[in-house]
Amino acid sequence: MTQIATKFVKWDIPELATLQDSKVYKLRVHLNNGGKLNREEKNWITSNVWESIYFKRGIALNGYHFDFSDVLKRYFVKQHGSIHEYYAIDKTALRSILYGRIEDIVEVNN
Repeated sequence: MTQIATKFVKWDIPELATLQDSKVYKLRVHLNNGGKLNREEKNWITSNVWESIYFKRGIALNGYHFDFSDVLKRYFVKQHGSIHEYYAIDKTALRSILYGRIEDIVEVNN
């Protein structure tokens, strides 16, 4: 089974079990158990990964890193004359966080 989260800070923080009611914890457990995500959950994960200042493919919460790299795909988006890299679950979720005219979206297979 995939680990739910890892501690990424050096100071003392509450046990991971105290975050059981958080959305990110529930989604990681759901994925670990082989569950499928609905559109709202895909968009939520993509949005929160995009907003993360610590990780490109994960979400930070109270000193823990919830890794979603197993479900995220890498995209290059050409928009406003420049190209940017994003991680999203799918193109629809990626489009939900982007504003303005999108010239092209390319999925990169590693």
